Amino acid sequence: MTPSTPKSTDTPAPATQKGIGLTLMAAFLGWLLDGFELGLFPVVARPALQDMLGQGLEGGVGLWMGRITAAFLVGAALGGIVFGWLGDRVGRVKAMSWSILCYSLFSAAGYFATEPMHLAVFRFVAALGMGGEWALGVALVMESWPDRFRPWLAAAIGAAANIGMLLVGVVAKFFPVTPDSWRWLFLVGASPAVLTLVIRIWVPESEKWKASALNRKDAPSELSTIFGPEFLKVTLLGIALSSVALIGTWGSVQWIPSWADKLTGGTNPGAKADVQMVSSFAASIGAVLGPVLLGWLPRRVGYALLCASSLGACAWLFRGEAVWGSFFLVKVGLTAFTTASFYGFFPLYFPELFPTRIRATGQGICYNAGRLVAAAGALLSGGLVDYLGGYAQMGAAITLIYVAGIALSFVAPETKGKPLPA
Repeated sequence: MTPSTPKSTDTPAPATQKGIGLTLMAAFLGWLLDGFELGLFPVVARPALQDMLGQGLEGGVGLWMGRITAAFLVGAALGGIVFGWLGDRVGRVKAMSWSILCYSLFSAAGYFATEPMHLAVFRFVAALGMGGEWALGVALVMESWPDRFRPWLAAAIGAAANIGMLLVGVVAKFFPVTPDSWRWLFLVGASPAVLTLVIRIWVPESEKWKASALNRKDAPSELSTIFGPEFLKVTLLGIALSSVALIGTWGSVQWIPSWADKLTGGTNPGAKADVQMVSSFAASIGAVLGPVLLGWLPRRVGYALLCASSLGACAWLFRGEAVWGSFFLVKVGLTAFTTASFYGFFPLYFPELFPTRIRATGQGICYNAGRLVAAAGALLSGGLVDYLGGYAQMGAAITLIYVAGIALSFVAPETKGKPLPA
C-alpha cells in the first residue's frame, strides 16, 4: 500500500467499526420517519382542507395545497442550509438529533390547526428539521462506511423515506382519512422525538468529521467556500439537478392521491391510501435499484436515464385515459418507481461533490435549494389545476421538466470511480 492510496478511503477507523451498524440504523429510522412526514400531507390534504374550507370548494383546496406544499419546500430548503451548517460546525450526530426533534414536534402541532394558514406554518417549521435530517444523515453514513458500500447505502437512504410513505398508506387504509377524521394522523408524526434520545446516547460521531474539525480553526466559512470560485459551478449544477427531480415530484406526483380522490368523487376514502401504498412500494424499489444499477455507470449517464424514464412514465400516466381502477394503479406504480429513483441516486452522487469540511452544508444546499425552485413549481401547480382543467393536465405540463434534466446531464460533474473527497 503506497502513501498515495490511503486505507481510509475504504476502511473506517477502528473506533468507527464498532458503531457503523448503529449509525446506519439510526439514520435509516430517521429517513423512514422523514418519509412518513412527507407522505402524511398528500393523504391528509384534501380532507383537511375540505373540513376547514367547506365542502364543494375544490378551487380553494387546490390553491391551499399549492401554498402549503410551497411552504413545506421552502422550510426544507432553509432547514437543509441551517442544519447542514450546524452539522459541519458542531457534529453530524448532535445536529441530526436537533433536526429530528424539530420536525417531530411541529408535525404534531398540525393536530391543532383550525385554518389552512395554521397548517402552512406548522408544515414550514416541521420541514426545517426534515430538510436538515436528510443532509446530516447522508453525511454521517457516507463518512462512516467504506467507499465500496456507497451504492447500497444510497439505496438504503432512498428506500427508507419511501417505506415511511408506505406506512402512511397502510395506516390510512385501515383508518380512512376523511374530513371528520384527519387530525390524529399528525399526532403519529410526533413519534420520531423518541429517536433523538437514542441518537444522542448511542450513535457515534463521524471520525472523518472529527479529523476535519481539528483543522477548521483558520479555514474560511462553509458558505463562502461552497459559493466561492472553487465550488460555485458544482453547487449551482447540484441545485439544478435536484430541482428537476423535486419539481417533477412536488409539482405533479405528490398530487396523485388528491387526483385519485377526485376521480372517485370522494366516495372511496380508501383510494388515497391505495395510491399511497402502491406509489410508496414502487418508489422504494426504484430508490433501491436506482443507485445499485446506475452506480456502475458514469453519473451523467445515470442521471440522463432517470430523466428519460421519468418523462416516459409520467406521459403515460398524465396523458392517457384516467379511470380509477387497477390499471390506473399500475401506471401510478411505474411513475413512482421512475421518479423516486432520483432519491436513491442523489445520496450516492452529492457526497462525492464536496470535501468533508463542507459536505453536510454543500449537499444540503444542493438538495434542499432545489426545493425552493420546486416550491415555485408547487404554487404554479395549484393554479394550473384550475387553469388547465384538472390534475392530469397539470401533471402533463409540469413533468416536461425532465427534458431540461436530460440537457443538464451533459454538463454535470463526473465523479464515477473516485473516493469521497477528504
